[in-house]
Amino acid sequence: MHNAFIFPGQGSQYVGMGEDFYSNSEYAKEMYNNASDLLGFDLQEISFNGPDDILKQTQYTQPAIFVHSVIVDKFLKDKDIKPDAVAGHSLGEFSALVSANVISFEDALKIIKVRSTEMANAGKNSPGTMAAILGADDQQIKIICKQDGIVVPANINAPGQIVISGELKAVENAINTAKEIGVRRALALTVSGAFHSSLMSPARQPLLEIMNSITFNNANIPVFQNVSATPFTDAAKIKNNMINQLENPVLWCDTILNLKKEGITDFYEVGPGNVLKGLNKRIFPESNTFTCNKLENLKACEVL
Repeated sequence: MHNAFIFPGQGSQYVGMGEDFYSNSEYAKEMYNNASDLLGFDLQEISFNGPDDILKQTQYTQPAIFVHSVIVDKFLKDKDIKPDAVAGHSLGEFSALVSANVISFEDALKIIKVRSTEMANAGKNSPGTMAAILGADDQQIKIICKQDGIVVPANINAPGQIVISGELKAVENAINTAKEIGVRRALALTVSGAFHSSLMSPARQPLLEIMNSITFNNANIPVFQNVSATPFTDAAKIKNNMINQLENPVLWCDTILNLKKEGITDFYEVGPGNVLKGLNKRIFPESNTFTCNKLENLKACEVL
């Protein structure tokens, strides 16, 4: 193994993403049109023109990032850049499954439609939020999360970079605790729910039902999954991990370190933004990470 595709999740979106691919590729046009038909709303309009306060709503953010990522994945593979392994951050794990031929684009989008809608509903019915904690060690994270109410680590992103998730007041208190014990920085995130916590449990059954209606295939390359940070190719295990991902933390730091152990040195961030490139600089600074979010960036990497 020497290269991996890594797929971003929520927070990587920006207004205008994917428009350059749409304007220059019949394949991209077809993918956006098919997605809009399946979703029941104009994904192109929201992706390309926003506004930002609409694009960042979970039910729009998730499919927008996913479709963009799958299009970039195809562009890379058409130029004979193919991964030895894949991984995706939260939502990005669905893009990874499509890349590894575990599920089809259409089936993944069906799941994401349910997942994003149900996660948004869970956020409305059980209000929660998330916060970034920077510069805390493991013991400090335990202290920060020890609150009245639900607060849990949600994204273990990089050394000293953790996102916590939970009930509104509990997260607010956790931020105050972090400041009191001298953590470098603690800030609330603008999100519509307490993702990767038990507050997402109402979305579990609808997600399970839609996933049970879809055929999962064995992966043709290893998929390093969020819930354990380890590789899987077995269809049943991959599916079970995707269900469990909803309420459990994203072990991203360990995922990258485990890819490193397998000999991966080159990463392609396949999708909008460059969040994962920034994390890689902290986790695995000797690695090469190519940002593949725009046609011009792909050209700069000599991909095209």
